[in-house]
Amino acid sequence: MNLDLFPPRPPTTRPLERLLEVTRIYLEPEVEQHPRGQDILARFPDAERVHVRSHWNIPGLYGNEGNVEAWNRIKGSTLVLGLKKTMRFEENGRSADYLPPSAANGCVMACAYCYVPRHKGYANPVTVFVNIDQIQAAIRRHAQRLGPKREANSVHPRYWVYDIGCNSDCSADAALSDNVKDLVRLFTTLPNAMGSFATKLVNRELLTYAPRGKTRIRFSLMPHAQAKLLDVRTSPIAERIAAIDEFVAAGYEVHLNFSPVVITEGWQEAYDALFQQVDAALGHEAREQLACEVIFLTHNERLHEVNLGWHPKAEQVLWRPDLQEAKVSQGGGANVRYRTGLKGALVREFLALLERRMPYCRVRYAF
Repeated sequence: MNLDLFPPRPPTTRPLERLLEVTRIYLEPEVEQHPRGQDILARFPDAERVHVRSHWNIPGLYGNEGNVEAWNRIKGSTLVLGLKKTMRFEENGRSADYLPPSAANGCVMACAYCYVPRHKGYANPVTVFVNIDQIQAAIRRHAQRLGPKREANSVHPRYWVYDIGCNSDCSADAALSDNVKDLVRLFTTLPNAMGSFATKLVNRELLTYAPRGKTRIRFSLMPHAQAKLLDVRTSPIAERIAAIDEFVAAGYEVHLNFSPVVITEGWQEAYDALFQQVDAALGHEAREQLACEVIFLTHNERLHEVNLGWHPKAEQVLWRPDLQEAKVSQGGGANVRYRTGLKGALVREFLALLERRMPYCRVRYAF
């Protein structure tokens, strides 16, 4: 196996330069009163500004079926600015202990399996929340109420972990505003808590944030050929792998996120090659702290219908009635997942492959 088949691209200091050229900004009226809102607007002085009552209710953008054909064009030209109004914390227990109020929603990238678009409908540009000071204050109060973490769990043995990127990709968000930098710095001041987020974009600006071990980055990985089909507008897999040692050296805890695992013909060989590629790239320090999470694909009927309008080739591997069964989500959504019995066997086979090539990689959870 030639592990140099997919060399990483030369690093770029502007990771969104090929992804986002903002020509229109939808904004709530209060945005212009916040320093963060003023800063973001100043970054895009030539963009058209359209005032809206709510970032969730934008006539002509959300719920407009005709926008499916312009899925990526909208992502690459549209920005939404609003205020986070509900400071709600949800218990998680897998990727993190808690999901805090998000500093952004949506993404400039366009992964075909992403769950966020199913809530918006036919368009999914990134929304940035400008009241970052209130979000930080809410996290600080929540962590103070929790006190010390007295019992270790699979999330972290010592710290309460907050997933700050459950509705967006923080590496991309960091190229739009200082929200992510502010959150990374916040966790360095909280003695009992740390942040975490999964990412598919290599943004080396984050290397300057001085996280001091208090932020965990989970680089999402899948076989190269599959990522070319499904991980639309993201950093190449080889570039993500090549960045792991850099982020460990910069003070991040770096884990891997094998998600979603999509079953296709020859998936075992493809993942075996991926594990060899990762193993060959990691230095000693990265190996010593490495862990991963493994999540097999759960798809959604509504998202399937949206995807058919802009990326039907992806649905040929994502929507597999011959392998999948219906599952009603906690929110009442019509989801599908790999059939009971089959999925258990697939998970065991995946973990055996991983153990063979990367025995040092601790599996935090797999389902």
